[in-house]
Amino acid sequence: MRRDSRYPLLLKAEPGEVYQSLTAEEAEWSYLNFIARTLKNGAFWSFDTGDNECAIVLLGGICSVQSSKGEWRHIGRRPTVFSGMPYALYLPRHTEFTITAKGDLDFACGWCPANQDFAPYLVQPVDVPVEIRGGGNATRQINGILPPGSPCQRLVVVEVYTPSGSWSSYPPHKHDMHRESDSGEILEADLEEIYFYKIDKPGGFAIQRVYSDDRSLNEVAVAENNDIVLVPKGYHPVAAAPGYNVYYLNFLAGSAQSLANRDDQSHTWLQSEWPEKDPRLPLVSLDMEK
Repeated sequence: MRRDSRYPLLLKAEPGEVYQSLTAEEAEWSYLNFIARTLKNGAFWSFDTGDNECAIVLLGGICSVQSSKGEWRHIGRRPTVFSGMPYALYLPRHTEFTITAKGDLDFACGWCPANQDFAPYLVQPVDVPVEIRGGGNATRQINGILPPGSPCQRLVVVEVYTPSGSWSSYPPHKHDMHRESDSGEILEADLEEIYFYKIDKPGGFAIQRVYSDDRSLNEVAVAENNDIVLVPKGYHPVAAAPGYNVYYLNFLAGSAQSLANRDDQSHTWLQSEWPEKDPRLPLVSLDMEK
């Protein structure tokens, strides 16, 4: 991992490597920690969740997980994120575990502090809800790995597919303050967010803007394969370069297990004029794996 001096919220993957690691302390926020890495056949990675809840997402390949809370053998299926739906594993606090690769393995793991205990569980492709959101060149696919309402305390995990030349997280939205209605409905959650990128062809990239209403934060990042963009606050739309389909894995944590957000009011008029949804979506589905 190396910070891009031009953009402090962009964490570049080292050339030729997938490995990325980020602690909440390094991010200068309160909750989210993250690691992404590859393992060769038979190699393993061990971890102790401590006072954190944790989610493991298999980006590509197959593995087994042995833990102090159970064992899961031969989980995973898709070779890459562009060839199928995800497997994931939720693990609660105070869980020691070891991931062992069964062939080449590409995975990500995110964790955050928790003070409640939930049972561990496996998320399989058939369990993942798929939403096709937006319209026209702002149509995207959202796979809910740990969507709001999942049996956990804080973590929210989704993966998003943006077709070549299109936009996602659009109209721009933010979730950087906690607001509730008089009835207690969450109108906006205060969430930290990680974007971990995959691009379907070499040389591809995405452009992400992160900005606040007062423009005290107003940055643009060029994200390439295996890069991370941090979103501590503000609006954060993404554009995929023409010719390249873009994937990003989102880990979020904060004031509530929610995705409640507020759109940039300058752009909400677009939603009343959406054209038809992009027929290229979904980019991945259960059917493509049969």
